[in-house]
Amino acid sequence: MSVRVRIAPSPTGDPHVGTAYIALFNLAFARSLGGKFILRIEDTDRVRSSLSSEKAILDSLHWMGLDWDEGPDVGGEYGPYRQSERGDIYARYAQQLLDSGKAFKCYRSSEELDKLRADRREQGIQKAFKQSDLELPAEEIKRREAAGEAYVVRMCVPDEGTCIVQDRLRGEIELDWANVDAQILLKADGMPTYHLANVVDDHLMEITHVIRGEEWINSAPKHQLLYEYFGWDMPELCHMPLLRNPDKSKLSKRKNRTSINYYRDMGYLPEALTNYLGRMGWSMPDESEKFTLDRMINNFDLGKVSLGGPVFDVEKLDWLNGLWIREELNDQQFASRVADWAINPQYLGKIIPLIKDRVEKFTDIAPLSGLFFNGLPILDTAEFESLKLDHEAQIKVLQFASWWLDDQQEWERDALYQGLNAISQKMEIKLRDFLQPLFVAMSGTKVCPPLFDAMTIVGPDITRARLRHALLALGGVSKKQAKNLEKEFRSIKDSL
Repeated sequence: MSVRVRIAPSPTGDPHVGTAYIALFNLAFARSLGGKFILRIEDTDRVRSSLSSEKAILDSLHWMGLDWDEGPDVGGEYGPYRQSERGDIYARYAQQLLDSGKAFKCYRSSEELDKLRADRREQGIQKAFKQSDLELPAEEIKRREAAGEAYVVRMCVPDEGTCIVQDRLRGEIELDWANVDAQILLKADGMPTYHLANVVDDHLMEITHVIRGEEWINSAPKHQLLYEYFGWDMPELCHMPLLRNPDKSKLSKRKNRTSINYYRDMGYLPEALTNYLGRMGWSMPDESEKFTLDRMINNFDLGKVSLGGPVFDVEKLDWLNGLWIREELNDQQFASRVADWAINPQYLGKIIPLIKDRVEKFTDIAPLSGLFFNGLPILDTAEFESLKLDHEAQIKVLQFASWWLDDQQEWERDALYQGLNAISQKMEIKLRDFLQPLFVAMSGTKVCPPLFDAMTIVGPDITRARLRHALLALGGVSKKQAKNLEKEFRSIKDSL
């Protein structure tokens, strides 16, 4: 049997280090056994998916040295490799499930579902929704069907009992059917959910092993049941441990830098980042900490993956990156990498128009352009104390700006200005005063090149990191404070 594995990232945001981590282990497993590694794009979310996000994912993985045998950019005999281009396939298999009585049309509206959930909470019922909970009387179904009302296709699942799932790393996993809902397979817009598309595509693309994060364990019964409904053999499952923050919580952008682009823009070597992710729950037979991708592939054994949550520690990554720089780059290579990173005509061409009019001699360049080449600036709280807004207001401005910027997929100067200006108006703060904490966060001082131009050039990942860095410099936000701020921010955001 020829090994075939895949990853299926969603192009709905920044390329995540967790995606690279799972991609790396899939690639290493396939290549170590002479198999194929496939990249498939899960872009069925029509609202949030974007081609720019897809490009960012592909570019970032290529930057890390990860490549695939089949995918949307390289083709292959099992395409298309974007799920948005496979709609007819999913509709056909959803109809097969309807015809065989393994799925049903659900005409329940969002309001009806909300009421059902509220009623259950009052009664203390915690079971998942089943077909019997959701189906309407026959006459009502007939009426809604005749009226052309929207419906979704849901799968039928057992009301009770235990589902046994086999996992390569974990052995038998027992899951209670009572906690498994009648999953939506086909949405009202005709697009599939991950669960149907994942199973259908894995079967049609002849995937032999599914190596994915442990957050998908609770979905495994639904997938296993769908394989049974279709009469297909199920790929072998392997649920990898999740990456963790140093405090052992799940890796998240609110506590750590999760975008691959952040590490690229900060000047990390791609070989070092790939090496570091390869050490997340796995180690070389000789316990060496520094190794190439080729060495990892040649020595890879999926069975040696440790289930303990691997900690993504930036300080450890810094140490490893420094090791790569010192041991692998001679002076000429060092200069070449630095030039490729930032001192290149394309990047400098964006910066020069912002500083040229302020330059009287070339020695002025470094102080004026430092923010474009620095990582996280050294912040002096005295700079914040000299601003017009008080400490509490500065915290709120930085937090609201950070949350708003987290949601921006299109990073363009005018859009950034319009969005932050709208927030400042809702907060009833003059834009000039609103922006002052952002100036300090970006450059370490109240004076810097035009802010929105600077944010556009530096990019989303470094900008977001600097705002979070400034929040920590001001003392951070407690859980209670964050909860109150989130409520206020949602109110502002909904009114924009």
